[in-house]
Amino acid sequence: MTKITQPQRLDLIPPSAPFSEEQRAWLNGFFAGLMSMDDAGVVALSPTENAAIAGDADDGAAPWHDPTLQLQDRMTLAQGRPLRRRMMAAMAQQDCGQCGYDCQNYAEALFAGKEERLNLCAPGGKDTARMLKTLAQERDAASSAEDASLKARGPEPKSDLAHPASAPGHSRDNPVEALFLSRRRLNKPASEKETWHIELDLSKSGIDYNVGDSLGVFAQNDLGLVDQIIAMIGASPLAPVKGKSLREALRDDCALSPAPDRLFELISFLTGGETRAKARALAQGEDSDNDAADLDVLAALMKFPGVRPHAEAFVEALEPLQPRLYSISSSPKAAPGRVSLTVDAVRYRIGKRLRKGVASTFLAERIESNAPLKVYVQASHGFSLPNDPNAPIIMIGPGTGVAPFRAFLQERQANGARGRNWLFFGHQRSDCDFFYADELNAMKSSGLLTRLSLAWSRDGSEKFYVQDRMREVGRDLFAWLADGGHIYVCGDAKRMAKDVERALVDIVAQYGARATDEAVAFVAELKKSGRYRQDVY
Repeated sequence: MTKITQPQRLDLIPPSAPFSEEQRAWLNGFFAGLMSMDDAGVVALSPTENAAIAGDADDGAAPWHDPTLQLQDRMTLAQGRPLRRRMMAAMAQQDCGQCGYDCQNYAEALFAGKEERLNLCAPGGKDTARMLKTLAQERDAASSAEDASLKARGPEPKSDLAHPASAPGHSRDNPVEALFLSRRRLNKPASEKETWHIELDLSKSGIDYNVGDSLGVFAQNDLGLVDQIIAMIGASPLAPVKGKSLREALRDDCALSPAPDRLFELISFLTGGETRAKARALAQGEDSDNDAADLDVLAALMKFPGVRPHAEAFVEALEPLQPRLYSISSSPKAAPGRVSLTVDAVRYRIGKRLRKGVASTFLAERIESNAPLKVYVQASHGFSLPNDPNAPIIMIGPGTGVAPFRAFLQERQANGARGRNWLFFGHQRSDCDFFYADELNAMKSSGLLTRLSLAWSRDGSEKFYVQDRMREVGRDLFAWLADGGHIYVCGDAKRMAKDVERALVDIVAQYGARATDEAVAFVAELKKSGRYRQDVY
């Protein structure tokens, strides 16, 4: 057997690059294998040598499985991996369950042809859908070449990758009916935000849930927006489309933001000249006017005025309206037959138009008391209380990230759990953005909430966040971890979760007398053992 000399390992990815240690290590190895750097003593290996060293091209690791990474960074990390793994890298990496799977199983189902829908990754949006479309074309081309050999093998055994069947109310494909009970604003009027406590009645739905789970909500579009769109295409609101009126179809079934590629394709068929070229370019992901990110369906029709598609063709060009997931902020033991959510109402302006989040404003202003709505429970992926009721827990949830921790505290109170509880909460201003202040202060007074650490980003001359508060009390926080504490983080994936993890590494290094790489390994071990859980979006 020929002995293969291992190439010298170089750090081609600098420590300042926005990757974890695992991601940097994988990228360094990948690019070192691609590059020939004779002066540095790096020798490019032949495919045979690479195969002898690496064995299988896919080692099962997923360094791209990080919701803080951008799509192109994830695809770079997945370069050279099998197609099914690159499909996984195209997902938003949140494992949120809105697609009905986690990221890996959605990719496996697409690769196996058990799932045909390429647009189910709501957090990934249009960019993920486009990447999956490209990868699906690669899959289909390979499948065509292998058809003959597959037929020769005979029928394959049944796969478990089909879209999972589930009991009513436990899948986006099998929702149940709940009743909307009430809404209560959590901010005081001076707040720059608008956050609501939402109560729903599940008593007749036949479903239950556990703390840490999320609730999928099927919302309706704003009829004001629907009517503007119908007016723009010059159609009748009563035009029949798939067994209902156009107005009903646009309200209940169609996503109206962002404008999908197929709509621009349809517009290109109905126009000519420069207008057609511009619509085709938008359909292919080009952005010559630098406005593609702002184009919802109405804005797209306003950009191409005078387009008059047939109602059925227009609806066919739109994407289906997806359910939205919200962390449940109640314990079924504290409120049997009910479920509560903590929802930021999304409103913003682009130009002169006010845009609204579909589900958030549906819950905050449009749905009436005792009105039915379709919902389902999305089970958490390990974001649950520790099995040991005596284990201490540290909860970090700024803004609406506090939702599951309100549920955790209610559950621990109902169970009589003796474990210590520490909550970090933050928002903009203490006088108007302290969600559930009365409840949390009462829990603090009763001893249920052992510690309550608050951070307000707009109260002082400098911004101050939960990660800053963590560093202030780092010695005590490390002591809780050393005592077997579990740490939970809920909220923004792009900034907050990353900053919190960085703060935790610094705390472990400082108060645990560890080098930085040892502190990183300590936090990684917390994750591996299930003592560091994140629910980020």
